[in-house]
Amino acid sequence: MSAAASPAAAGYNRMAILSLACAAVAVAGFIFGGFSVLAVFAVGAGHVALNQINRDGGQGSQLARASLAIGYAIAIFGLLITVMSVLGLYT
Repeated sequence: MSAAASPAAAGYNRMAILSLACAAVAVAGFIFGGFSVLAVFAVGAGHVALNQINRDGGQGSQLARASLAIGYAIAIFGLLITVMSVLGLYT
């Protein structure tokens, strides 16, 4: 097997890049639209990317972890704002 055919030489995991793009869209949606549902896609793609990287090798685990952190943070803020709105503490 040649070095060019190995997964580690192939570069960044595509799902890790996609998860970071989803996280960027989720941040924009949260800031400009006030909705946090897009964070689900960043979290899902980040977990899939980490699973693929652990299984097959390759680069991009930092991108996937950053996407997970951003996605979970947006989800937590969205949940917090929702609970505060229901309780009448956030207007």
